[in-house]
Amino acid sequence: MKVHNQAGVTAPLTAESPNAAPIYQRSRNSPEPESTVPESEIIHRFLEIAVYNKPPLKENLSGLELEYRILQLYSRDAGKREAILAFNVGQGTQDIGFRNQVPILFHCAPAVEVKLKILDFDGTPTIAALTIRDGFGRIYPSPGRRLAPDFFFHDQIYRYHDESVFLPPGSYTVEYSRGPEYRIMSKTVTIPEAKLYSESFKLDRWIHVAAEGWRSGDHHIHAAGCSHYESPTQGVLPQDMMRHILGEDINVGCVLSWGPCWYYQKQFFEGKVNDLSTDDYVMRYDVEVSGFPSSHAGHLSLLRLAEDDYVADAEGQVVDRIEEWPSWDLPVLQWAKKQGAVTGFSHSGWGLQVSGNELPNYNMPPFNGIGANEYIVDVVHGVVDFISTVDTPSVWELSIWYHTLNCGFRTRISGETDFPCIYGERVGLGRVYVKMPVGALDYDVWVDGLRDGRSYVGDGRSHLLDFVVEGTHVGEKGPSGVISQLNLDEPGKVTVNARVAALLDEIPNPLLRDRPLSQKPYWHIERARIGDSRKVPVELVVNGQPIDRQEIVADGTIVPVQFNLSIERSSWICLRILPSSHTNPVFVIVDEQAVRASRRSAAWCVEAVEVCWKQKVDKIRENERDAARRAYDMAKEAYQQIEEVSAVE
Repeated sequence: MKVHNQAGVTAPLTAESPNAAPIYQRSRNSPEPESTVPESEIIHRFLEIAVYNKPPLKENLSGLELEYRILQLYSRDAGKREAILAFNVGQGTQDIGFRNQVPILFHCAPAVEVKLKILDFDGTPTIAALTIRDGFGRIYPSPGRRLAPDFFFHDQIYRYHDESVFLPPGSYTVEYSRGPEYRIMSKTVTIPEAKLYSESFKLDRWIHVAAEGWRSGDHHIHAAGCSHYESPTQGVLPQDMMRHILGEDINVGCVLSWGPCWYYQKQFFEGKVNDLSTDDYVMRYDVEVSGFPSSHAGHLSLLRLAEDDYVADAEGQVVDRIEEWPSWDLPVLQWAKKQGAVTGFSHSGWGLQVSGNELPNYNMPPFNGIGANEYIVDVVHGVVDFISTVDTPSVWELSIWYHTLNCGFRTRISGETDFPCIYGERVGLGRVYVKMPVGALDYDVWVDGLRDGRSYVGDGRSHLLDFVVEGTHVGEKGPSGVISQLNLDEPGKVTVNARVAALLDEIPNPLLRDRPLSQKPYWHIERARIGDSRKVPVELVVNGQPIDRQEIVADGTIVPVQFNLSIERSSWICLRILPSSHTNPVFVIVDEQAVRASRRSAAWCVEAVEVCWKQKVDKIRENERDAARRAYDMAKEAYQQIEEVSAVE
């Protein structure tokens, strides 16, 4: 472009086109879209436009009377297309009367159809995530012109074996993988001028825990809201979500409908697994209670619901509108449990922020968010199966869980991503791995394992397999006949075993490793690296305190670890590689005494109930406050009684 700059302007030159206007709402901070594009208009938004301002050019105009700038254009469509181009140098220079606009008829050259041969580690056809960049670092296909199942807020696309991608002739770098259990591979490809071309990619898996009997899952995925599409209140279809679940090698994906998209997405709720499911990969639609009247008390993940419409009273009166649901969490959890659901709190750390990295943390959080806030009350009432981890800072998530475990409650943890609201990069960044019988994947068995704690959580880059305490496997019935419980007649010694694996790059990444735990990514194996070595610590945790550790080389090899310890009183035991993976607990009961591990934890819980009440009471409807106050008082009294009988500070 020739720029006549008689005014000597030194501002950046901006190019615009109504044919390149954003198709999608890009804000991730609000569930409501700021604007949407009618479906009939999408066909006209075929153009991607940018002024090239990298070296040797500068971002701003030079101020000279005449200079040249480069305009980069990308067309979604081939053939003759007319585009309107317009230019300005900032607010107020767009020119009244649209005299800065010019229509130009372009001939858009067709791209090459690149047929993809994608093979798994064993040579079988599969699906992969591919990130394609040209020599300038530009992503293909252009994110701004994508339509589902390709998501505009992703760098990667997902393609099956024998599917295609269209690329202009040229050289590209392709990164390809399939979730954290695969290595990220890279390949340079050169696309010739041709109608059809073929490229092959073979994946490299470093660990296969499904073959070990552990099935991965992300129990908190959304198909609408936050970052999604031309209409975030609608979102995408089940087949679009299934592609992403498969592309990240998630055995179980729970797609949760929530407030902003409730009336559209709930049509996909069936009360059973979706028909797109296979023997190894299962998708089910359920509910996140988010954007509902009780959301201030903490968002809820409700899995395996038989019905997704709340029943308001004993007569079976179904409420039609979100606004009619309860304004606090306990009634919702009780309703869900009555129909056999597995229930938990989402993104648990929000509202539980504390200073310091101590676990458990004895600072009092404000309880002013949408995480596991009312959990402090509801756990006492026996209606919470799990709290979610991995998608908020680890200390904030785990501290409240440690405190309630120290009081003898047995809630488990699960792993989630909250895609795309917390993590939009891809599904499955937070995972739970559930031990399963050999054979076809049964969702009911899997979600029962999540409820029972027959599982561990993490980022998928480290694994804590087959955690056993003196013959009692986590999440399974041992000689005691109680899940995850080992009985001892008197204090004694026990042996802890597990098989552990982790994978670190050989070269440390200090920018990630040294980042505060309150910054993303909240869980990542790099944060567990010991110095500049390739080792990570496997910690033995008893009653919230790390009492022993072993270091393993994080080269992807599965290695056995063993700990021997003395148990003096009833306790809970876990293993962790923090913040990358964490097991659920095994409870060791000595002389039939309940776990009362910490008077200090019980006192913390007593105070936490009141702090939570003060934060939530004003948002609880007046006609529900008396019942809520009684429930809070019952929880407070329970913790006070536990504090009185806890012998250990």
